[in-house]
This record gives sequence, C-alpha cells and structure tokens, in this order.
Amino acid sequence: MNPESGLVALERDVRRDLQRLNYPPADWVPQTLGPDGKPLLDVLVIGAGMCGQTAAFALLREGVRKLRVIDRESAGREGPWGTFARMPTLRSPKHLTGPDLGVPALTFRAWYEAQHGVAGWEALYKIDRLDWLAYLLWVRRTVGLPVENDTELLKLEPAGNLLRAQLRKGGVEETVYSRKAVLALGRDGSGMPRWPQFAGFDPQDPVMRARVLHSADDIDFAALKGKRVGVLGAGASAFDNAGTALEAGADEVVMCVRRAHLPQINRPKWASFPGFMHGCEGLPDEMRWKFFTTMMEAQVPPPHESVLRCDRYPNFQLRLGTPWLDVRADAHGVSVVLPQGEERFDAVIVATGFDVDLMQRPEIATLSLHALVWGERVPKEEAAHFAEEARFPYIGPAFEMQQRVPGALPALANLHVFNWGATLSHGALAGDIPGLGIGAGRLARGIARGLFVADADKHYAAMLAFDEAELKPTRYYVPDIPEAQ
Repeated sequence: MNPESGLVALERDVRRDLQRLNYPPADWVPQTLGPDGKPLLDVLVIGAGMCGQTAAFALLREGVRKLRVIDRESAGREGPWGTFARMPTLRSPKHLTGPDLGVPALTFRAWYEAQHGVAGWEALYKIDRLDWLAYLLWVRRTVGLPVENDTELLKLEPAGNLLRAQLRKGGVEETVYSRKAVLALGRDGSGMPRWPQFAGFDPQDPVMRARVLHSADDIDFAALKGKRVGVLGAGASAFDNAGTALEAGADEVVMCVRRAHLPQINRPKWASFPGFMHGCEGLPDEMRWKFFTTMMEAQVPPPHESVLRCDRYPNFQLRLGTPWLDVRADAHGVSVVLPQGEERFDAVIVATGFDVDLMQRPEIATLSLHALVWGERVPKEEAAHFAEEARFPYIGPAFEMQQRVPGALPALANLHVFNWGATLSHGALAGDIPGLGIGAGRLARGIARGLFVADADKHYAAMLAFDEAELKPTRYYVPDIPEAQ
C-alpha cells in the first residue's frame, strides 16, 4: 500500500472526528490584560515533548485556547525519543494509547495501519522508537498544536497571583505573563540528571566530562569505535547505551552493577490498570507513600530485549556485585576504582537516571523554595530512609504545587507539575505512556475548573448579559420581558 496516500486518508478521518467532537470549542475564558498591558496568557506549557503536547491538546479540547507551548529544542528533538532514548523499540506494548486522547483515528494503531495495513499491524512486535517520535509529530501537526521550538525558559517567578516567564529565542529575550504554567519538562523536569558522588570526579570539570558521560548526554557513539567503555548502572538506559556502543564498534563494554542480582519483577507494570491510575491520587498519604516507596525501592528490571541486545556480543561483560568506588578522568581516559582494584577505560557512561529535586531547577528557584514536598508529609524516619522519594513535590488534584506555608505564595498553586515529579502524588500519569491520557485529561479539567472559578464574577455578569431569545421565531416572543425573580 502507499503510505503517503494512507496517511492523507487518515488525516481526513481525523478532521472529521475532531469536527464531530467540536474541536476546538469556543474560547470561553475572558480576556484580561497583564501588568504589561498585553493580553494575558491563560496557560504557558513549558516543554513540547510527549507530555507537553498531550497536555496542550487536552487544554484545547476543554476550550482553553490562549496558550503557548514552548520547547528549547528544535523540531523533532523534543523529549527523549530522538535524543538520549537509545532503545530500538518501546518497552510498552503496541496497543497502548495516550497522545490520541481517545480519538480513534489519532491512535498509533491507526497511524501505523494507514501506512502498513492491518497485516503490518498484526506482524508488529513492539513499536519502533523512531516510529513513535514520527507518530507524535504527526499528532501535533494534525491537531494543530501551536509549538514554538528553540524557545528556552530562563526564569519563572511570581507576579502577584500571576506567573512571569522570561523566555529567550534566537538571542532575543521576552517577558510573558500567564495565569497558569505547566512544567512538562520530561523525566528530569523536577530535577536534573543524577551523578553519583565520587571523590575524584567533578561533573563540572570539562576535561573529566569529555570522558565521563551521562546516559542523558548527546553521545557521539561513533567516537567509541575500537574503545574500551565502562557503564555504570543496571536499568534500561544502561543496557541500551551499552548496546549502542557495542553496535558502534566498541572494542569492549564492561557494565558494573552494585547489586548481586538484576531486579526481576517490574512492579510499576502491575500499576498500569485504570483503577490504580484513576484512584491512587485519592488514597491517604500513607497508602500512596507505601505503594510508591515499595515500587521504587525494588527498582525496575531492564527489558529483556535490551539485555539480549548486549548479551549477544562476546565483548560484553556484566559484572554483578561490583560497585564503583571512585572515578578519576584525564585527557587520555578514565580510571575506575572497583573492589577488585583499579581499571582503565577510554570512556565511561554513567546510567544512573535522574534526581527529583526542585531546587536543582534554577528556572523556578523563587517558586520551589515555597513548594511542599513529600518528606514534609510523612514521619521523619520515613523521609530519612527514602530520601529520594521525600524530595518529590507534594501536589494537588490538578497537579498544582502546594505551599509549605499556606498563604505565603498564592501564585504557586498556578504552577502545575506534569512530569516525573508528579508520580508520588498521582502515579505515573505524566511520563509513562499508559497513564498519559488519564493524566492530561485530569490536568486540563483541573486547569479549566481553576480558570472558571477565578473568573466567576465575570461569568456571572456574562450570564446576566446573555440575551439569546429562544422564542423569537415564534408568535409567543415578547421583547424585553422582565425575568422572573
């Protein structure tokens, strides 16, 4: 079949579906002016990857139309799929949905079948990572999402009850006022890439960083051809970076894992059913804390496809029970201190994930100082034992940040966390694909509710001014009749 003609026909179906769903509905939010005298944004969506674009689509479906969606990366590099995600296929099963928000013609299956037919879909094992990226970009274009690429958030700070954003694009800075903002900055959106603490390594040293790479870096794997590479970590990113290095022709890849065994059970996979995703936000704090600390402490095993990807190479070594004690890098290579002694590598890749710590996000520093975190909602001994989980922001029903001291910074409630930092409060609804549709819908409805409540007086005045006479086409029409009290 002709993939191009198939997509043309599918896009026609999408337009018809969206028209039947009255998308996008009329803009019902009253226009107001900001402190600069310019029209005020209703929502600034920061990040245009999978979460950001789905949040924006959900907001448009609720009639919230005065919004901007920005991303510091160029088109196609938003999120991990075209950058540091290095797995051949997605971990999730192919039937997953989310970015479509329940529109059948917008599902990945519809997109794939339009190009490869039903037989192609039936033959598909799992979704190719770059196909998923192409699909996301297709959804964005097809539903008309207004994404501004190469636009960086420099600072987000309170301005009364509003949020003031300092943006930069092409060297030109701009100040924007918005009633609400959505932090959709991906896996590191509530923190930064995690670096283990080594006495001999400074991640700010450019000489060391040239040899000690993080799995989230833009790595030149071709430069690793013929080299000896060390990898620290046991998760999906560790195996996928190791596999990419092996496929690029690395002479040897040695992966070191602190644990004596790889994790075996993917407990978060159990939690991907509608009841949990809809219901966990309504649980008492102690039960939510119990669920997620149990899941995170157990850790998630790497996908078997990623393990087999590495294991077929004879020059791959997996060393269990082998922590790194220290790392020292110079212009010629990296020395790693192991319990068995010191080993030399040409380069190493640290695949230790991301920290959740709002204070590591300089753009929101003036806001995050006032943000309530989970460590303040659980007993001190629990917070000390689960130090990482304790740093997750404690957020409300619409993903809004909560104040540590009530009344200290009202604008904080207008900042919505739609990234991995939302997990302890809502579950994996703002990062993992299976919960994305539920999360984006909850976010958009909560924002719409907040905007309406804030403008209740204006809406009441508009109701009083409403004068559409239903009976005008009939003989019973009476002009200017007083309304019943």
